[in-house]
Amino acid sequence: MRVFVTGAGGFIGRHLCTELAARGHAVLASSSGADAVVHLANIAHSRAAESELRRVNVDGTLERAREAAAAGARRFVYLSSALAAGAADRYGRSKLAAEQGLAQLRGIEVVILRPPLVYGPGVKANFLALMRAISRGVPLPLASIDSRRSLVYVGNLVDAVIRCLEVPQAAGKNLGVSDGASVSMPELCRRLGEALGRPARLFPFPAALLARLPLLRRLAQSLEVDDSILREALGWRAPFTFEEGIRRTALWYRSAGG
Repeated sequence: MRVFVTGAGGFIGRHLCTELAARGHAVLASSSGADAVVHLANIAHSRAAESELRRVNVDGTLERAREAAAAGARRFVYLSSALAAGAADRYGRSKLAAEQGLAQLRGIEVVILRPPLVYGPGVKANFLALMRAISRGVPLPLASIDSRRSLVYVGNLVDAVIRCLEVPQAAGKNLGVSDGASVSMPELCRRLGEALGRPARLFPFPAALLARLPLLRRLAQSLEVDDSILREALGWRAPFTFEEGIRRTALWYRSAGG
């Protein structure tokens, strides 16, 4: 299959292009001649202005899909976000608006994937900040946080994207994707600490005060994903366990100098 990946130079894009090539697919530099397009190139945080999120995440996504259809591509896989489900912030609202716009398109098969927090070698942003804090022995006020989060290892996400490219039944579906069972924040921190060889230093802290700490507030919020349709209807199974994903991410972090 000939596949054009927007955002190919990003964290997820690099992993995806490598795996596509390894499986014998041709990775193209444009949508011309492509059988399918995977659209990753969006603003991936909520700090941007709502107008900018609209321009890039909504209008830009629909423009790429129309271009793909005009170029003869048969399938368009859009990497949305689990935050589109609740549309609780402007980033989630932009992802939901893009999904709604794609649902109106004709002439191309659309598949939407909603991942939660993605981690793995090369990860940035909040997950990298959390690893850095644990590795440096920074005490974290997360011991009493009972929220639960779904996560997805980048290798599992890439495998799911390719499944959505290859399987006919994926057309028209909106799919959650995750490693499997969700984890609590204290458990995630302990697992990361074990993998990094630096036990996580956690202490209890009033939940109401976490609202004043943006990074910890975001990490402490519950966000669970239902990926049953992907697993049951498309027969997908995560190739990496959560434990293996954490181990590989920690190995990358340590080999990169931490």
